[in-house]
Amino acid sequence: MSTNRRIVLASRPGANNEPRLENFRTEDCGYPVVQDGQVLAKTLFLSVDPYMRCRMNDDTGAHYLSPWQLDHACEGGGVGVVTDSKHKDFHTGDYVESFNWPWQNYSLVSPDGLRKLDPALLGGQLSLSLGALGMPGATALLGVREKGHVMPGANQTFVVSGAAGACGSLAGQIARLEGASHVVGICGSEEKCRLLREELGFDHAVNYRTDNVTDRLKECCPRGIDAYFDNVGGEISETVIKQMNEGSHVILCGQISEYNKDVPYPPPIPQVVTDILKDRNITRERFLLLNYLDKFEEALVQLAKWFHEGKLKAKETVMEGIEKTGEAFVSLMKGGNVGKMIVHVADP
Repeated sequence: MSTNRRIVLASRPGANNEPRLENFRTEDCGYPVVQDGQVLAKTLFLSVDPYMRCRMNDDTGAHYLSPWQLDHACEGGGVGVVTDSKHKDFHTGDYVESFNWPWQNYSLVSPDGLRKLDPALLGGQLSLSLGALGMPGATALLGVREKGHVMPGANQTFVVSGAAGACGSLAGQIARLEGASHVVGICGSEEKCRLLREELGFDHAVNYRTDNVTDRLKECCPRGIDAYFDNVGGEISETVIKQMNEGSHVILCGQISEYNKDVPYPPPIPQVVTDILKDRNITRERFLLLNYLDKFEEALVQLAKWFHEGKLKAKETVMEGIEKTGEAFVSLMKGGNVGKMIVHVADP
């Protein structure tokens, strides 16, 4: 066996600061001993996601998220292969996934919430279970269906912020598949704008770093906006809401622009925006995948069907080696990813 290593939380950035590489530390650690009822797995892929910024704080601000502990391995979405098992439901060689996977080469993974993977369903690309055919994909699909009220033939305009990220890049494609007639993405570089238009089928892309977002949205959405998949919050979302139509819908998925601020979740919005929501009867409902777990497997089947038919494209940014996990997370929080940010730890 190669050396076992892990990534621990070395320090907290502070509620109002950006995460830094120094907040993480790579260290050698022992190999776990498997006891009755336990599963030992070799890590193949790790996921880094914006919500993890909340877990770096003593108080995550969300009842369903526990904080990472100092000098302990960080954890999140992960995929691996079982190397030893004393649990009746899991066997050596099984490919498995968990939302609570330690950032460690070899780990004891809790059987609670551990899900077997079917490599055939994933087209042999196991990392997809952390992205398009996993939690981000299900979030995008169920968010559009449950909160977006997209209807075929209704001539609706659908806007996505964080549109080149893990959820956003999928949400725009899914909105089109579900019947939206006009899809517009907001992102942070010309490279990402080209990706949205040329590869992912968006009608228009707005670069919030160089464009006047208000003017560009008026150009791209001359009939106003009917549904908005909100991944970022802050000024961008306030600008979008001001151009939304009567009876339209905000899908409140993420607020990445606010995660480095000590504010409650969802963060407060200005009174003028609150008034617009009320006066135009715009719904702005928080979407949490945990509330729709009964529809998770069905969503994955639909996503896999679209993916294998070539109707849904999955983009990934991959960093190599477990020691890059902290760097991958810091880069993600600065917009350094296109699609899902993944860390490739090892081959099976």
